Amino acid sequence: MLTGVSDMAASIQLINEADLNQAYRERIAPFWRQGEFSAFTGVDNIRINFARFEHPKTPQDPPREQEKKLVIVPGRCEGYLKYQELCYDFYHAGYDLYIIDHRGQGISQRLLARPHKGHVESFDHYSDDLQQFIRTIVKPNSHSKTYLLAHSMGAAISARYLQRFDNEITAAVFASPMIAINSGFIPSSLAKVLVKTGGALNHTLGKSPWYFPGQGDYQPREFTGNPLMHSAVRYQKFIDLYRDTPEIQLGGVTFRWLAEALKTRHDIFRDLARLNTPLTVLQAGADTIVDNRAQDEFCHRLNRVFPASCPAGKPVKITRARHELFFEADEFRNPALSQAVSWFERF
Repeated sequence: MLTGVSDMAASIQLINEADLNQAYRERIAPFWRQGEFSAFTGVDNIRINFARFEHPKTPQDPPREQEKKLVIVPGRCEGYLKYQELCYDFYHAGYDLYIIDHRGQGISQRLLARPHKGHVESFDHYSDDLQQFIRTIVKPNSHSKTYLLAHSMGAAISARYLQRFDNEITAAVFASPMIAINSGFIPSSLAKVLVKTGGALNHTLGKSPWYFPGQGDYQPREFTGNPLMHSAVRYQKFIDLYRDTPEIQLGGVTFRWLAEALKTRHDIFRDLARLNTPLTVLQAGADTIVDNRAQDEFCHRLNRVFPASCPAGKPVKITRARHELFFEADEFRNPALSQAVSWFERF
């Protein structure tokens, strides 16, 4: 199941899939209603929404001896509403939770008149927003350890945040990180040409950003054959949430988004020496969304410049798991989360 590091015991109790529907009604939903849901203004006056779950305390209380903060950074198409089970898990493991909705997705402000288009003017805007979120909302301090858990595109954003800004992140876990997108049978060099050419045409002929060919508005997919997870119950939770909350629906990506994603891969590798926060990578062995070879290269090169990260220069591989490690079947999700908590507990 696991390769890369030894499996360590972790102080987290997880809900079994068979009990999940009942747990949502009796435990997760009441917990979720106790959260704080607010927003701040990010780059270019875009509204950025977030959720916060902190353990009760008063100004007279001394700092908790082992006060722990966890920043969760979702992937593309996601929002904090999707992460209710995960927030419940970590809150009851003793963490204060902070989770951001990226610009253009979740319930944060959309960037285009056609709200289903996955678009961003600059990937740096994502990490600018994350920097502001952590500095003004999370507020790391000497009384707490602050950890970061990032998925897919959120890991690319987090890598750039850690590289671009002074920070007080104690340790980080990147799950299925989008170091590079899986371009399938199209060579990466040809993909770059297609994105550059299409982007130039869009700039010349279009009044608004175009979808990349094959991309379109949000459409739910059947569980059978889905590339995201093996868990039927967690997949149905995801489908029901997006059906019942249409404002969080998001479709495919624009030429501009893809161009920025390609640039971000280059920037991450260029600035590896600036990535000096201890981090580990959880790799989904059956991932078809992102490029696992890029994760291998990232871990190998990062470990050479910062040996505290990616032990042995390799990701922790969850064999046969699909992209959504935090929403997978128990046999994949449980060891992935155990590895994440074990990593945090080292620091």
